[in-house]
Amino acid sequence: MSEKIRVGILFGGRSGEHDVSLQSAASVINALDPTKYEIVPIGITREGHWRAGLGARQPLPQVLERGDPVTPSVDPTGPKLLPLPPSGLPTNSLPPLDVIFPVLHGTFGEDGTVQGLLELADVPYVGAGVLASAAGMDKDVMKRLFRDADLPVVPWQLILRSDWESHPGAVRKRIQRELRYPLFVKPANLGSSVGISKVHDRRELAAALNLAAQYDRKILVEKGIDAREIECSVLGNDHPQASVPGEVVPVNEFYDYEAKYIKEGSELVIPAQLTARQAKRVREVAIRAFQAVDGAGMGRVDFLLDRKTGKVYLSEINTIPGFTSISMYPKLWEASGIPYSQLLDRLIELALERSREKSRTQFTYSPKARD
Repeated sequence: MSEKIRVGILFGGRSGEHDVSLQSAASVINALDPTKYEIVPIGITREGHWRAGLGARQPLPQVLERGDPVTPSVDPTGPKLLPLPPSGLPTNSLPPLDVIFPVLHGTFGEDGTVQGLLELADVPYVGAGVLASAAGMDKDVMKRLFRDADLPVVPWQLILRSDWESHPGAVRKRIQRELRYPLFVKPANLGSSVGISKVHDRRELAAALNLAAQYDRKILVEKGIDAREIECSVLGNDHPQASVPGEVVPVNEFYDYEAKYIKEGSELVIPAQLTARQAKRVREVAIRAFQAVDGAGMGRVDFLLDRKTGKVYLSEINTIPGFTSISMYPKLWEASGIPYSQLLDRLIELALERSREKSRTQFTYSPKARD
């Protein structure tokens, strides 16, 4: 390994959260200490083309537009990036990478697909592995794991797009038989509140299901409760720790995409105004949720705090949360005593630690020869 750690910042991607990824990646790159790290930005276009920003630092949109065409290699013994025409780069001109920092949100980045690629290449990477990434992305599977770990989740129903399209009447009846309005309808595999609707009565149900069906074949329908939105950051591998909890006070009726990224007025309250007992409960459940999906590195765990009963419900875990300097995940750690740049250092250390732990595992079996 060179004196500086060479970090590949993987950003962009084919999901609906492409633009959010660019914001997060820019913040990470600007905060990494240049005396410790050599940064190689690796962009994935909306079409799935890989581009590397080599040499002088370029704005991330320029990397996507004019970066050198490359492709990832799954050969654990060779270079991690290979040049493609028309770059004309010799293979040995591409810098070796010590660790990858995926700053990809949503499908084809946060769902275990890229993590599987990096596992095959045997390159250390920041964040959750294949299993935790996939489970954390699929809200139905995630909730099943939470439920089996005896963690509190709100009632939900899983609807397949094919069932909704072929038998809409039966699907509507099943939802209304099992759940009461209001409801939240969302794609099972997506983030940043894309495709989510709050359904107040039966007249709004079909439109919400149709919207969610545009983004995934699996649709989650959840019971809506009058709740405060509480979030908690988790950091670590086998022995994770939890930050102080924070609260999101959305400018809209709930924390949808517009409230997160477009419309001003949403407020992050850090620390959240909770009783000592509630704060302790949130942190304990956050760690247990992280462990239930076999998380690693980082995760932001979201909760619903029922305004009437005070009961804490586990909503979801995000294995690659928003990472701008004003995003909730780093802000919660800043409030807990870990500034943004130190948080990045710690995440890279955790990635290398996890890679060393993995190297202790034997993947082949040779029975001893019998006498």
